[in-house]
Amino acid sequence: MSAALLLQSVILGLLLGGLYALLAAGLTLYFGVMRVVMIAHSAFLILAAYLAWFFTTRTGLDPLFSLFITVPLFFAAGYGMQRALLSRLRPATLTMMSVLLTFAIALAIEGGLGYVFSGTQRRIQLDYSGASLELWGARIAVVKLIAFGLAAVSLLALFLLLKKTRFGQALRATIQHREAAQLLGIDTDRIAGFGFGLGLATAAVGGTALALDATIYPSLHWHWIGPLMAIIVIGGLGSIPGAAIAAMLLGVTQSLLQIPMGTTWAQTIFYLALFATLMVRPQGFFGGRLAQRF
Repeated sequence: MSAALLLQSVILGLLLGGLYALLAAGLTLYFGVMRVVMIAHSAFLILAAYLAWFFTTRTGLDPLFSLFITVPLFFAAGYGMQRALLSRLRPATLTMMSVLLTFAIALAIEGGLGYVFSGTQRRIQLDYSGASLELWGARIAVVKLIAFGLAAVSLLALFLLLKKTRFGQALRATIQHREAAQLLGIDTDRIAGFGFGLGLATAAVGGTALALDATIYPSLHWHWIGPLMAIIVIGGLGSIPGAAIAAMLLGVTQSLLQIPMGTTWAQTIFYLALFATLMVRPQGFFGGRLAQRF
């Protein structure tokens, strides 16, 4: 492997890892605020990608403008889903029942997309779709850089929200110890609703970023849910920094393995890493104290 190819693979892995980190942060919020395993997260990702495609084909505007519609819409949907559906589940069976409920939501979204858009693959064609930049001798597509920038800005905004606002303090308190937060007077049910809204908002941003450079179809969400679940387990359930670190490491590893193994086999690194984590450190490699810092 040449140095230029190695460098390009590392850069592409970091760019992909940024998108993984954004989406894994949303999954971590769900689990942190209510111990819910949100199987439908990647289905909302593909829904956002379709909405970006539809917006662009109908208006001719850049898909980034669709964020002004999808982010508030998905935030409201997440808040409503938590308050209307998930909050009604019994605490004793919450985790198991949330898997079944959100699995059904994922199937409903997939079926709805298939009915409205059919199973035909869709792709957004933009003026800069084929453009690329040279970074230290490596050719990187402009759309990948834009997608990474979108993910990075969103993660920074999420970080500032959680660290610098009273709402963020209440949300982090709920994630760290729900019962103690209730004793301090925090309305944890309302906070959980906002946490779910933020989680789905990350899916809206991620789906728009995905639509810039990917061919989309209704069942594509099954391609994403496995790696994302692996990332949050490896990073430590409830740890947003842990999920971000795991996402970047696995994104780079996947990119490097694509050269000798191909795209399909390279993704097995997520499942191998997940198996190793469960065998060696079930609580995740980046949880613990790190979880308290975000």
